[in-house]
Amino acid sequence: MASYRWQQYTCAYETHGGDPDATPLLLIHPIGVGLAGQFWQPFVDRWQGRSLYVPDLLGCGEGDLPRRPCGPRDWAEQLHCFIQEVIQRPVIVVVQGALLPVALELMADATMAQWVVAAVLSGPPAWRLLAKPTAKWRQQLNWSLFASPLGWGFYQYARRREFLESFSKRQLFDRAEDVTDEWLTMLKQGSRDMATRYAVFSFLAGFWRQDYGAAIASIQKPILVIMGETASTIDRTVQDTTAQQRLTDYTSHFPHARGVTIPGRNVLPYESTAEFIHVLKPFINKL
Repeated sequence: MASYRWQQYTCAYETHGGDPDATPLLLIHPIGVGLAGQFWQPFVDRWQGRSLYVPDLLGCGEGDLPRRPCGPRDWAEQLHCFIQEVIQRPVIVVVQGALLPVALELMADATMAQWVVAAVLSGPPAWRLLAKPTAKWRQQLNWSLFASPLGWGFYQYARRREFLESFSKRQLFDRAEDVTDEWLTMLKQGSRDMATRYAVFSFLAGFWRQDYGAAIASIQKPILVIMGETASTIDRTVQDTTAQQRLTDYTSHFPHARGVTIPGRNVLPYESTAEFIHVLKPFINKL
């Protein structure tokens, strides 16, 4: 595990070498209890080809874990620094789930966009979650509650193996048998430091819930959307949307996007690694 500095923080990352002449992949992990760059390990183990860069977002994994709220813009600026100072060349972004707004911030900002060649969206959230923002006062109230002793108690409960296993089976994986000891051990180890709760609470507070419609319409990069055939959501306001509807929403709003479904639910690079790589490679090889 290597590190670099962003602002006053030490941030961690891993590099996996590959074809030095090909545009590398930047893998953006999801935010959740115990999640960090290790989420991508099954993908890394199977991958052959161009180089991979796997950072831990601030508040996750092996870097600093500050007690502060983080939003998509913060993490995008962290990754912009990472690309400029560590990778030092443009990248193809591969982003998991509801961390899509981080990639959107990278691609919609004129300064940062020049460092992104294309993007792959793995199981993005229902479109309405990116078109109807959460009120700023609600986000701040949510953060205040999570950052209180109530949040400390909730995180103690949420990082229990029993809860992690139940949640993974109900909300993340298509098949219960894919919720392995390896997956649960990763989450347990990743949440062993209670300070990891602040990144999780930033996500749960809804700072990522903004109106990105105009930003998406402005992005001229090639986009591949990969959706699980049984994709689901815990948000009650969008539970009526099917995987195909989600796919159509994204391909119709991005100017240059195409989509594909593969077996799996909501953590495709982990649960359906071979299928994910199979549809990813033709897209990036044509860039």
